[in-house]
Amino acid sequence: MKKATLLIFLVLPLFCLAQTSFKLKGKIANETIPLEWADISISNSAGKIIDGTTSKQDGSFDINLKKGSYKIGVSLLGFTDYDKEITIENDADLGIIILKESTTNLTVVVIQSKKKTIEQKTDRLVYNLENNVTTVGGDALSAINSAPGVVVQNNTINILGKGTSRVMIDGRMIELVGEELNNFLKSISASDIKNIEIISNPPAKYDAEGLGGIINIIMKKGVRDSWKNTSTVSFDQNKYGIYTLRDNFFYNKNKFRFSTSINAKTGYLNATDDLRMYFPDGLSQMSSVTKVTNENISGKLALDYDFSERITIGFQYLNDRNNPDFKSDIRIENYNTQNELDYITLNNSFTDRGSKNQTYNAHLITKLDSLKRKLAFDVDYFNYSSKFDRNFIANNYTPDLTFVDINQSGRNISNQDIDNWSFKADMEHPLQVLNLSYGAKMSFTNSVSDVLYFNTITGVPELDANQSNRFKYTENNQAIYVNADKKLNEKWNFQMGLRLENTQTNGFSETMNQEIDNNYLKLFPTFYASYKKNENNTFSLNYGKRINRPRFDLLNPFRIYINSSSYSEGNPFLRPSFSDNFELGHSYKEILRTSIFVNAITNGYGVLFTSNPETNTQIVTRENYFKNLNYGIGQSYSASFGDWWSSENSLYLLGAKTEFIKAINATPSNSLQIDFSTNNTFLLGKTTKMQIDFTYTTPFKSGLYEVGYASSFDIGFKQDLFNKTMQIAFLANDIFNTSYLKDFTSVINGVKQVYEEKQSNRFVRLSVVYNFGNKKINVQQRDFGNKEENKRTGGN
Repeated sequence: MKKATLLIFLVLPLFCLAQTSFKLKGKIANETIPLEWADISISNSAGKIIDGTTSKQDGSFDINLKKGSYKIGVSLLGFTDYDKEITIENDADLGIIILKESTTNLTVVVIQSKKKTIEQKTDRLVYNLENNVTTVGGDALSAINSAPGVVVQNNTINILGKGTSRVMIDGRMIELVGEELNNFLKSISASDIKNIEIISNPPAKYDAEGLGGIINIIMKKGVRDSWKNTSTVSFDQNKYGIYTLRDNFFYNKNKFRFSTSINAKTGYLNATDDLRMYFPDGLSQMSSVTKVTNENISGKLALDYDFSERITIGFQYLNDRNNPDFKSDIRIENYNTQNELDYITLNNSFTDRGSKNQTYNAHLITKLDSLKRKLAFDVDYFNYSSKFDRNFIANNYTPDLTFVDINQSGRNISNQDIDNWSFKADMEHPLQVLNLSYGAKMSFTNSVSDVLYFNTITGVPELDANQSNRFKYTENNQAIYVNADKKLNEKWNFQMGLRLENTQTNGFSETMNQEIDNNYLKLFPTFYASYKKNENNTFSLNYGKRINRPRFDLLNPFRIYINSSSYSEGNPFLRPSFSDNFELGHSYKEILRTSIFVNAITNGYGVLFTSNPETNTQIVTRENYFKNLNYGIGQSYSASFGDWWSSENSLYLLGAKTEFIKAINATPSNSLQIDFSTNNTFLLGKTTKMQIDFTYTTPFKSGLYEVGYASSFDIGFKQDLFNKTMQIAFLANDIFNTSYLKDFTSVINGVKQVYEEKQSNRFVRLSVVYNFGNKKINVQQRDFGNKEENKRTGGN
């Protein structure tokens, strides 16, 4: 019965609103031959595009229109645009429309104008990478970090003032989070990114998951009747070196579109960690130096085929494999209450890590009629698997390094496997009074994780059943949504949406014989309004409700040892947190943008760096322990100082109020945070650019934690060669080595902990990018259609 109701809900509007229409036809040509793939658009009296099509191989086109007055527009790359006022009272034939060639030589297309770096739309901010020099030869993660109002730190991607964000590529959700997501993004070349959409309050058609909204990466597409190959080679030098090779191929001919890419990376990173824990019986200070093997290979295959003008089918496959092994030397110095060195623990460990994920997508897009009603179906399968195998031995020594005894010796093995299926249907249903869209989605997720601990102190591994576990978790989700937008006039535009999500979860610990269920039905509304006062001033207001579900690996209740005096453990009782987001914005001449925002989080969960004073052990766990009110104001300014200097600047003032909802032996505190960034591009010649970037974040307090300042000063150069078919780029990143996490402080149970972490943020990079292929561009590319996101599953 439920399936029948859903089918009726999706199909019923297709049979509504039928009215008499007339056929408008014609043919597009130049002085000698018909022109295929010309874009024909139909606008109403208010100037809004209400219909459109493209010309066929013989140049012909036809559109069904109702009686009324319209404006027809015809555009094709290489030709001057054509437009004409028309009145439809019955069937009409416009005959042959002759397009005149523009003065641009089509054999080599040179675009003199450049896109704005930042574009403000109703529900998102669009960041164009075209003008950014420092991302040449870089990856998608560095490109995201250069976007306005977005910061990447501690394996999380945050929209300032909002929180951790999900990431999509071409509208499809990447089912990874944390370190695994970052590793995947590092495998994508920034040179293949067209732009990045920052969606702080996503519309109802997207999953409600993610307190910090969504970062949508739009990849470049091949143009019609052409093929292109882009190869990138880069070398990063930090303490060690990293080599990267990327190759992307696009083929686009007639009804067939094909693209493939392969990315490989190998080398090493240097990571250092410092932790000071002030226990009642004295200070325990840990210093760790880790050599990280950075090995990655990934690939993508995508193809689409137009069965007809109205039906397109497609398939996409992504594969990503990582092997980031760790060799760590850890020194722990323990002091007494008189601050005298009592004993030293030397902890040597090797961690064999590996992960792989695969994503399959099949989609069908059909245009139902000339009114631009469009139905899209997506089927997705996602699989993620990881292994974690750490061997460590910790020996105690006197201050003069005389061996005393073995502190701890063990082997920690953790494996995780996640499978997700999702099925989705989306309908775009434009009406005369408003644009309507709606759809439904079902998702099924299964996760199995094993944690095994072996005591190896005797030299013979002995399984410790009390520290081992097998945890099974299932999560199913059903959702429906409806979204409507309406342009009242040239000044006012509104958009509203509702998304209903029904979720069932089940977690079962085999070792503890414990089963936990959690079922909930939640409604997620969204609202957007924009007012264009005049050509210079535009105001906007939006609201959205979001959910943040725990990652699956955080639910396994058993521990993984970080070292002999520190371990991490999951919490099967974690529950989702929710947020309500409000934002008021103003844009002046599209160069000065101001936003005022408030973000209220309820049932918030997060990391607790607690400790056991009796054993001088650090415990990393997760709890639903707070509610938070975040607020702030952000301002960005785009400036051009002549043709040779362009500058993008942003300043954010952030504040918060935190309350604990769980009994924690700690006191919350908050302070003002200031985040400033400036990106300056200098044109040194027709083919040479230099970019100087600087970012700075003040020290601040947030709830349980206090965080030190962070800053980065970067310089990049780019030289175009051979008519821009080759680029050579140089980047000096974080020249003063100040962008790392520092003075990360908390006081819980009377124990103060101060943590710092460096991960080779300072490096120099040399990159070479080479483009070749069929440069003939004689038609304009059509958009493929909607590309949708999958269901959240998670990762390490």
